[in-house]
Amino acid sequence: MSEAAISAEGLVRTFGDVRALDGVDLDVPEGTVLGLLGPNGAGKTTTVRVLTTLLRPDAGRASVAGVDVLKHPDKVRSLIGLSGQYAAVDEYLTGRENLQMVGELYQMSARAAKARADELLEQFGLADAAGRIAKTYSGGMRRRLDLAAALVVRPPVMFLDEPTTGLDPRNRMALWVVIEQLVAAGTTLLLTTQYLEEADRLAHDIAVVDRGRVIARGTADQLKAQIGGERVEVVVTDSAALPLAVEALTPYAIGEPTVEPHTRKITVPVTGGARVLADVIRELDAREVLIHDIGLRRPTLDDVFLSLTGHVTESETDEDDEDGDAESPDGESAAGRRAGRKKARV
Repeated sequence: MSEAAISAEGLVRTFGDVRALDGVDLDVPEGTVLGLLGPNGAGKTTTVRVLTTLLRPDAGRASVAGVDVLKHPDKVRSLIGLSGQYAAVDEYLTGRENLQMVGELYQMSARAAKARADELLEQFGLADAAGRIAKTYSGGMRRRLDLAAALVVRPPVMFLDEPTTGLDPRNRMALWVVIEQLVAAGTTLLLTTQYLEEADRLAHDIAVVDRGRVIARGTADQLKAQIGGERVEVVVTDSAALPLAVEALTPYAIGEPTVEPHTRKITVPVTGGARVLADVIRELDAREVLIHDIGLRRPTLDDVFLSLTGHVTESETDEDDEDGDAESPDGESAAGRRAGRKKARV
């Protein structure tokens, strides 16, 4: 296996009585993507802030590109790119000026910074808007500009904290392509995300975090295999038929059925593949349960989350503070964190 470009051992961080990190261990081999997934308040963003020198842990150690995060934070900052949940761009500078500013903060010459800015604007599809102030950019354009700013000095290690949150599907997929290109060129990436399909597509490995601990680690297929089996999904025509449908499905289930009354859907874990599906259809027909839809599918990462944590993923509103300038557990405002993200780039 390649040498770890990102390594963490026993990271602990508390905010008052809240233990945000409770002994986090991570390693990300060079040139790979680790997807960091977890429910609301699990500790994902706190982990990123520690690894990018924005927070000091109470215990544990970490290194990035072989450099100790606590002993040499300035050196670490010179080796990383960071794009957070909020686009950290100056709204009153143009797109080109934003990127040139970052380059010059990294001690690039004005000429080199402008050349690199133009290169990135072209790569991210922002060349036509290069002369417009960022305040006029759409959310997707600001996100792309923010990611471009994190790449001005071609960092070997990138941290992307929910980079596609709030983007429409087209912009999200466009950003996925850019991320894939970065990794293909050798960049090591730690990605936190609330979109499970994003982790499925981009991550070589996935670490599931809950209550400040890594509770599972593996590829998407390995994690799905941990909970095993297949799922029969049935959508009945009339919600009044749900109890009867559950009764019909129970003999074939190897676990508790999940019922969603608002969608009239029942999901049951099964084994036996298409044969079981055929038996279920006959059983429902015998009980005169009218169905709107029925199908057999493999477990998804949503199923993994539900199995491992007892709840599905959701955006990190508590931990990551998506409500404007509300304070995080350490008393830092969202505005302060945005400034901190700019600082991390230099």
